Amino acid sequence: MIGWFNHTFPNVVYLGWGGETGWGTAINQTLYMTFVSALIGGLLGLIFGIGLVVTAEDGITPNRVIFWIFDKVVSIFRAIPFIILLAFIAPFTKEIVGTQIGTTAALVPLSLGVFPFYARQVQAALESVDHGKVEAAQTVGADFLDIIFTVYLREELSSLIRVSTVTLISLIGLTAMAGAIGAGGLGNTAISYGYNRFDNDVTLIATLLILIFVLLIQLIGDFLAKKISHR
Repeated sequence: MIGWFNHTFPNVVYLGWGGETGWGTAINQTLYMTFVSALIGGLLGLIFGIGLVVTAEDGITPNRVIFWIFDKVVSIFRAIPFIILLAFIAPFTKEIVGTQIGTTAALVPLSLGVFPFYARQVQAALESVDHGKVEAAQTVGADFLDIIFTVYLREELSSLIRVSTVTLISLIGLTAMAGAIGAGGLGNTAISYGYNRFDNDVTLIATLLILIFVLLIQLIGDFLAKKISHR
C-alpha cells in the first residue's frame, strides 16, 4: 500500500510532513487561520448582528443612527472582494501584528472578511424570534442583557449553530486566497506546489484534505444543531 502511494503520488511524498512546505505545516496553518479568525470575526459578527436587530425600528432599543452605522459598515465590508481587502488593509495589518505577510498577518483580513457575512446571518436568524416572547420578557422586567441572552440567543441557538457552520466552511475557502500574502495553508499548497508546478497529485491531495475538513465541520454543525433543536 505504501509502495503504491509513493509511486502514484510522488510529489506528495516529496513535500514531506514537516518543514515550510510539509503537509503537517499546511494543515496546521489552515486550522490556525480558520479557527482563530472564526473566533475574532465571529465575535465581531455577533456584536454587529445583534446590534442590527436591537437598534432596528422594531427592536428593543430603536436607534436610527446606530443602526445606520452598523448597516453601512457591514454592507461596505461585504462589498469588498476578499483579494482586494488583503491589499487594502495591509498597512492596518502591519500596525496590528507588525507584518503584512504570513499566517498570523492573514488573521486580520480573514476576520474582517468573514465578520460582515456572519453579521448578516446572525441578523437574519435573530429577526425570526417571536416578538411576543420579547414583549413577555420585557413585561416581567427583563433587562437588555437578559433579553439578548435568554430570548434572542437562546431561542435561535440552533439557527446560530447552523449559520456558524456555514461561516466556518466559507472561511476555509478564504484561507486559500490568503496564500496571496504568504499565509500558507492547504490552499496555498494546492496552488503553489500543485497547480503552478503541474503536480496534479499535490493539487488532488490538498483538495481532498480541504473537503474532509469541510465535511467534518458540516457533520459536527448539523449534529449540534439537531441536538439543540430537539431539547
